[in-house]
Amino acid sequence: MTLVVRDPGFYEPTDEDDCTSFDYFCQQHDCSYRGDACQDGPSHLIALDCGEHGLENMWPDDRMLMFPDGFTPPLNDEQLVWARAEDDFL
Repeated sequence: MTLVVRDPGFYEPTDEDDCTSFDYFCQQHDCSYRGDACQDGPSHLIALDCGEHGLENMWPDDRMLMFPDGFTPPLNDEQLVWARAEDDFL
């Protein structure tokens, strides 16, 4: 299973958003993803699916803060500083 945390085609959430309905969506099989499987196959490409905006970036994601160089595209210095300050993660 691969979890997509950011994609240029996904909605970018803002502080003004008050979304309350989220699910996961398997892009590889074009269906909802619940638990550890969807309808087809062993490999999955999972994204956050907002009930209001559709596929949405997860921001910030703890894994991005711990391993900023392991993401494509990687966080730049300004994004990393902002994300750490927002979450008080480190």
